[in-house]
Amino acid sequence: MVEFIGKPSQERMEVFRGRNIIDISSLTRDEIETIMQTAAYYDKALTEKVRLYDMDGKIMASLFFEPSTRTRLSFESAMERLGGKVISLTESTTAQISSTSKGETLYDSIRVVNYYCDVIACRSPIEGARLEISRAATVPYINAGDGSGEHPTQALLDVYTIYKEKDGLDGLTYAICGDLKYGRAAHSFLEALAKFSVKKIILASPQELRMPAEYLAKLKDSNIEIEECYDLDYAVANAEVIYMTRVQRERFASMDDYLRNKDLFIMTPNHVDSFIGDAIILHPLPRLNEITLEVDDYPGAAYFRQAGNGLPVRMAVLALVTGSVK
Repeated sequence: MVEFIGKPSQERMEVFRGRNIIDISSLTRDEIETIMQTAAYYDKALTEKVRLYDMDGKIMASLFFEPSTRTRLSFESAMERLGGKVISLTESTTAQISSTSKGETLYDSIRVVNYYCDVIACRSPIEGARLEISRAATVPYINAGDGSGEHPTQALLDVYTIYKEKDGLDGLTYAICGDLKYGRAAHSFLEALAKFSVKKIILASPQELRMPAEYLAKLKDSNIEIEECYDLDYAVANAEVIYMTRVQRERFASMDDYLRNKDLFIMTPNHVDSFIGDAIILHPLPRLNEITLEVDDYPGAAYFRQAGNGLPVRMAVLALVTGSVK
C-alpha cells in the first residue's frame, strides 16, 4: 500500500472543518488524499486496538430514510470508535416513525435535528435530496446516499481499498459493470476516478442501464479514455480493477423492466480465468446474483475487505468535518 505516514498536517485538515460532504465532484485529489491519509491513521489505531477519544462529547445524528446495513452500521460504529455518541432514526416506506410521515418536509426535519447534534449522516431515497439537506444543515452534513444520485463515502472507501490492494490508482484500467443508470455508487466511483491519472475506464452495462450522460459529461475535459460496451466478458478481461454492481430493483418503474435486466451481467469463475494478472474485484454490496459465490475464493475478490474499509474512512470523514482529529 502507498505509505500514508501519520495524520495529515493541520493546514490540510483545516479545509474540512464545518464542511458538508455531499458528492465527490466537490473534492480535489489533494483533499481525497487527505481523507485517505486520515483513514490510514485511524486504520492503524484500529489494528493496534487503540482507544480513541477524538469525538468525545460530540453527537452524530444517523438519519436513514431508506434501508441500509453497511453504511449505517459503519457510520455509527465509526462514531463510537471515535468516542462519540449516536442518535439514530431508521425507517422505510413501510415503517415510518419520523414526522415526515405526518407531512413534515425534509428541510424542516434537518433544521430541527441541527439542534441535537454536531454532525449529520443522512440517507434519502430521493435523488437530489442532498441539495435540500445541505441548505438546511447548520452542522456538517455527510451524504450517505440520495436515491440514484450520489454516495460519496462509498467512493472514498472504494478509493481507499484500491490504495490498499493496488498501491494507488494511477495508470490502471478500470471496468465499471452492471447497473450504471441507477447505481449511485457507480456514479460516485466514476467521479472519483476522474480525479486521478487512470489509464482507461470501461463502462459495461445492459443497453437499458447505461451511465447517464450527465456523469459522462463531467469527464469530457479529462485525459481519460472512456469506452462504453454491453459485454461483461470483454470488460473484465481488459481491466485491472473490476467494479461490479447489482441491478437496482427499487429504482425501476416496473417489475418487467427489472426482470428483463437482472440476469444479464453475472460474474462466474470462468470470468476470473480471463483476468489480467492480479486483477481485483470490487462491489459496493449488497450482492444479489451478479457475482456467484464460487468467485469469493479468488484472492482478488476484495469486496468484503472493501466493506470493512468503510469504518476507518468514515471515521476520517467524521473527524475531519468536525475538526476533531487529535
